[in-house]
Amino acid sequence: MLFVHVLSAITLVGSVAAIPFRVLPPQRKRDVNPALVPSFGWQSGVNPDGTGNCDGAVDGTNGKPILIPCSCPPNSTFFLTNLNKNVAAGFVTTNPTVKVSFPTDDSTASQLARLNAAAVTLQNLEGPGVGCPISSTTFSAQGKAISAGTSTNGNSSAATPTAASETPAGFGVSPSTSAMSAAVPTSITSNDSSASPTDEQIATLAPPLGWQAGINPDGTGNCDGAVDGTNGKPILIPCQCPPDQTNYIANLTANVRAGHVILNPTVQLTFPTDNSTASQSARLNAAAVTLQNLNGAGKGCPIVSTTFSAQQKAINAENTS
Repeated sequence: MLFVHVLSAITLVGSVAAIPFRVLPPQRKRDVNPALVPSFGWQSGVNPDGTGNCDGAVDGTNGKPILIPCSCPPNSTFFLTNLNKNVAAGFVTTNPTVKVSFPTDDSTASQLARLNAAAVTLQNLEGPGVGCPISSTTFSAQGKAISAGTSTNGNSSAATPTAASETPAGFGVSPSTSAMSAAVPTSITSNDSSASPTDEQIATLAPPLGWQAGINPDGTGNCDGAVDGTNGKPILIPCQCPPDQTNYIANLTANVRAGHVILNPTVQLTFPTDNSTASQSARLNAAAVTLQNLNGAGKGCPIVSTTFSAQQKAINAENTS
């Protein structure tokens, strides 16, 4: 009888071992709650001018809507798909130096973090800096409402701001031919790659603005920007943009020291000093978000007041050559 019991046990063990092991698929991060995604507050295709430009959600200093590509803002399904990918990754997948978070509580910081995630997703939909400008949405007004405590949630329908200088523009425009020749600083050798950059390094490696303020004023506060629109003419910018070099470097240095934009703390930045593609892009991002928040959260100069888009294209081209 003992022999029979032992044999039965061996048979049972063999049967258990024969059961195939099922490998479960990796868990996917849950998509963001659509109810918490900031509303664009605007729709594409408003008042087309026949050259590919339409009215944006924000008025310029001349009291007229800032023109935006007629395809902006994008389809909400397309946008939400990209936002989900970015939040799951923790950064903008088309521009990895830009970090994002999407907290779900109702604190001011969390609402602003969600708004920032939506904004950088919008500005980098098709690649680094290739997307739709913030002026195709009411995001700036929503940020103001959140900061002022007048928004009840992260999906504010606050009124649209009226000054062009209050609204940061995205990279989603084609640089003019002359802008493509912009020179991009390379690197400064350092014995300690983890060391914080010196003031001299920041000033030397800061991406050049590539443009100056006050070119061809139209008498309404607008001047020619560094980038041509789809109609072949310069996109108009506030005549005070871009800022003078001293102001630009001072603000960039302060932000680099803090590790975030001081006047918009949810926007993180880094300023590595080596010559890798990622580091050059990180420095360009630091310069761009500094420019867009010079006077407060979302209060600065648009990217089209610089040759930053052309510089990013040059950096990407070096990486693929």
